[in-house]
Amino acid sequence: MPESLYDTLGVKKGASADEIKKAYRKLARQYHPDTNQGDKSAEERFKQVQTAYDVLSDPEKRKAYDRFGSTNGRGPTAGPGGVNVDFGDLGDLGDILGGIFGNVRGGGRRGRPQPVRGADVETEVRLSFEDSLRGAEAKVPVELTVACSQCGGTGAEPGTAPVICPECNGRGVVSESQGLFALSQPCPRCRGNGTVIEKPCDRCHGTGQERRTKRYSVKIPAGVKDGTRVRLKGKGEPGANGGPPGDLFVVTRVTPSRLYERRGNDLVIDVPVTYPEAALGATVEVPTPFGERLSLKVKAGSQDGALLRMRGHGAPKLNASGKGDLLARLRLTVPKKLSKKEKEALEELRNASHADPREGLFA
Repeated sequence: MPESLYDTLGVKKGASADEIKKAYRKLARQYHPDTNQGDKSAEERFKQVQTAYDVLSDPEKRKAYDRFGSTNGRGPTAGPGGVNVDFGDLGDLGDILGGIFGNVRGGGRRGRPQPVRGADVETEVRLSFEDSLRGAEAKVPVELTVACSQCGGTGAEPGTAPVICPECNGRGVVSESQGLFALSQPCPRCRGNGTVIEKPCDRCHGTGQERRTKRYSVKIPAGVKDGTRVRLKGKGEPGANGGPPGDLFVVTRVTPSRLYERRGNDLVIDVPVTYPEAALGATVEVPTPFGERLSLKVKAGSQDGALLRMRGHGAPKLNASGKGDLLARLRLTVPKKLSKKEKEALEELRNASHADPREGLFA
């Protein structure tokens, strides 16, 4: 069975207009003759994709195609993309065929290539942990396709210009007779542009484009995490056939902190405390990543690993006001060496204590 126009675009029959457009743009970029020079199969596939989109993007054509675009055994005739059109169900043949194919013999619109949005581009920028919290401005290099600096994007040798295509007379399409009607497809010589280049530019070889590295300044907002994507609208690859450019996405790569662990908008810091401080209670100082010193009250009897919350001293909330919290995680420290006085004091404490911390193991 020949594939349907929906199969050509890789979408379901009930696909929305946006889904059809998205599928077309993807395939048009993939099979465009400019990126597959000399590949006849890619060129043929591009024509099929163009024809399928021309029908399915037009509500009237799509409606007529959905109704008549399948074989039912009553004299089908091959249409675009191998589709069988049954004339037995047609009323005014000229009107219906014109609605489906847009180019009945003797009329029709010019089959210029549809505008295609440029591809999105992604690059990375490396930040220190502190800069990710404070925000920063960075310069990012991006390699993009731009207009050729020698020919200005025309593709023709300087001093010359593209000329009208002699095969399609500038229409961009050629017609193929199918008995009662003619089907149009992009001109194979000018690829639907209507013009050809007789003397190609020796820098871009007639493409009108070249790869060049551009540098953009990007403002990194305070509070970004590792992997946050910052969008620069319209800074991606240029569009084709007058289509809009894509976007540039800058992905942040944040160097891990020596002191702080990030949990969403909260920051966790390990705070060492001695046994007497944990047992008797104490007030200790805790640093913040913003250069402040906070006083933290440790309650008597605090256990190793306890989390004490200091509100509003964490990471800034991205695209929102306020900050997360700073969490102090108590870490009980044991001295590796003891003075004689410390050893005597601990031995006295051990002899005075009657509690067995391992009693629960044998319950």
